[in-house]
Amino acid sequence: MFGLISSADGPRKMAALCLAAALFSASLGAPARAQQQQPPPDDEVITVESNLVRLNVGVADQQGRPVVSLAQGDFAVFEDGERQTIRSFEPVAAPFSLVLLLDMSGSTLSFRTQLRMAALRFIDALGPADRVSVVAFWAGQKFEGKKLKTIPRIETLAAFTTERKKIAYAIQDADGRGETNLYAALRFALGSLAQEGTRRKAIVVLTDGIDSDQRREDRQTTAAAKSGDEALALVRPESSATLNGVLNAADRQGVTVYPLALPSGDLKRITEHNRQLVAGYPRGGAPEELKRAAEPTPQQVVIYNSARARLELLAGRTGGRLHVINRLEDLGRQYAEVAAEMRTLYSIAYQSASSGRRDGKWRAIRVEVARPELLARTRPGYFAR
Repeated sequence: MFGLISSADGPRKMAALCLAAALFSASLGAPARAQQQQPPPDDEVITVESNLVRLNVGVADQQGRPVVSLAQGDFAVFEDGERQTIRSFEPVAAPFSLVLLLDMSGSTLSFRTQLRMAALRFIDALGPADRVSVVAFWAGQKFEGKKLKTIPRIETLAAFTTERKKIAYAIQDADGRGETNLYAALRFALGSLAQEGTRRKAIVVLTDGIDSDQRREDRQTTAAAKSGDEALALVRPESSATLNGVLNAADRQGVTVYPLALPSGDLKRITEHNRQLVAGYPRGGAPEELKRAAEPTPQQVVIYNSARARLELLAGRTGGRLHVINRLEDLGRQYAEVAAEMRTLYSIAYQSASSGRRDGKWRAIRVEVARPELLARTRPGYFAR
């Protein structure tokens, strides 16, 4: 997604040059790459080996400190208020299979070095038996005749492996530019994780969250809106079919998703930056393009706000946590925090007493711990599909 804000929500020349110097740059097109892989279609059904409901559960004391020494007997799982029988339990030391998704769209061009260093720090903080796959994603564009065509790019730079050198080489090799095909990349990652059997599973994705297809849909929905509030009233982020398709696929496997939200997805931050650029010109001499970039349109308000809301839903529904990166210097620390959080999760699987009723209804999940002073956190439930 582009960091530029203009009346057309596109990469206009003058504002793009100004922003590239201090914030995030974007560009169209994509370099030729090997090993191209296409994401599964939207309606592809991702199957797993059993119909067990799988949960990754974090437990903390009243001071928020993780508790990592519990046993299966310390947990009770409830679905729609009815206690369930735990079929399997894994302690916090059990290894994960995880996909490290790297957003290689134009919004990350100006800080690729920091991105790679932070990702390497994340890998170093994982357990030795954790299996990692590195996937880069972006969407290039090219002209076919007079028509500009978007070309999704999703590359597996390293298949699941425990070999840290292979993972490190893959991270260093990540490259790309263009638009952001976030949800296609998430579907692709879930398809890869489906081949990892019953292992604990997670996706860690660095992105601004502004999926290009979803952006176009939000803009069309709010085309007639005259104000930001009017535009926001027209879009319900949680009703996105694209997002819900990803969430349902994650539910079936018990995949926990940890989004790391880049500053290029923060509308207030970008708008304030543009206003500072305008103020730097004497006697109001800023280019008109830049002046327009300093005042977001109703469509831009809804695009950025909805994108961040969807990242929050993605994390909350899967039992993960959204990590907001306010400064690029914090990128490595945020990655390290995600790795540390993963090392404090228990994994529980239970056979739902209502597993025969695939009625599409919501099933609420609650996990309790035998010690009442402790608090357990996991995903809130799933749709029985």
